[in-house]
Amino acid sequence: MKPSVSVCMATYNGEKYIGQQILSILQQIDKNDELIISDDGSTDATISIINAIDDKRIKLVKNTGTHGYTSNFENALKHSSNDVIFLSDQDDIWEPDKVAVCIKYLKRYDFVVHDATVVDSENRLISKSYYDQRTVYKSWIGNLIKFGYLGCCMAFNRAVMQRSLPFPENRTLCTHDNWLFLIARSYYRVGILNEKLIRYRRHGLNTSSGGRKSSLKLFFMLKYRLYLILQLWQRLRLK
Repeated sequence: MKPSVSVCMATYNGEKYIGQQILSILQQIDKNDELIISDDGSTDATISIINAIDDKRIKLVKNTGTHGYTSNFENALKHSSNDVIFLSDQDDIWEPDKVAVCIKYLKRYDFVVHDATVVDSENRLISKSYYDQRTVYKSWIGNLIKFGYLGCCMAFNRAVMQRSLPFPENRTLCTHDNWLFLIARSYYRVGILNEKLIRYRRHGLNTSSGGRKSSLKLFFMLKYRLYLILQLWQRLRLK
């Protein structure tokens, strides 16, 4: 029996691509699944486009707390209700078999993350593999040193989400995708998949910075790693 699915999407001024992305998701989730969209105060046509799709599986909520993409994703997750959680950006395109492939692997794992092709604003190929472009590490320590995965390529069971929430308060030092991966690597079975299940769009307007070279200073990187270690230790004590 297929588990129920909650797709959690964070939006902010995404009118250019949001319609195509929503349709690529709705075509592969079931009638009892849900697409939770948390909007962070869009001032363009994003909300109108979402409402015009008029699908009962879409649940639009406002992020009334701290702004920013990590807080916006947290708000979406808090409104989810199903067994399996997918994260979604507002401007990518899901391949038609994304949900089915992830569900298959989630029978063996609690958390999966997959590869992606990278495309430009017009859906033209930039790279055949995000993994190759980014150089990712599978280990816990490797991702503490250099986090390499995309939140929009993650799916996990509800237990992972419940242990991960609330996200640590300092969103500069701890983004949602990094935190979710480290929590999963610390406590659960993690599957790292080579399948390319989305077209990850880079266009200069993205609200996250995945795939771009970092110019962070050494002091910040040390502070960032120490903060994550402390938060993970505290979460262990609490749970």
